Amino acid sequence: MSKRIDEFKKERERLNEAILDRDNRNIQRFFALDGAVYREGALSAKTKELLGLVGSLVLRCDDCITYHLAQVKEAGVTDEEFDEAISIGLVVGGSITIPHIRRAYQTWKELSK
Repeated sequence: MSKRIDEFKKERERLNEAILDRDNRNIQRFFALDGAVYREGALSAKTKELLGLVGSLVLRCDDCITYHLAQVKEAGVTDEEFDEAISIGLVVGGSITIPHIRRAYQTWKELSK
């Protein structure tokens, strides 16, 4: 994994800990739900992460895209599966997603090294 992605993951974890250290039950419950919905179920965890990637692309959240790219890579998503998921995000989100797609492909390339 690239140094940039490793640094991103460490920073995300550090900031999440800072949030969760607070005694805010609503935020803690949301974070727990977020973790739970991506576990194996009727849909595989891999499929759920691909859905998260597409949703993040449509919402144009680069941090979310980077997170889900790392997750789908770890889940064993192939280049072909990645391409199809990105194509769905483009169709749903439209041309405004193209700058995010460019960065997603760069990150995918980094993750593939």
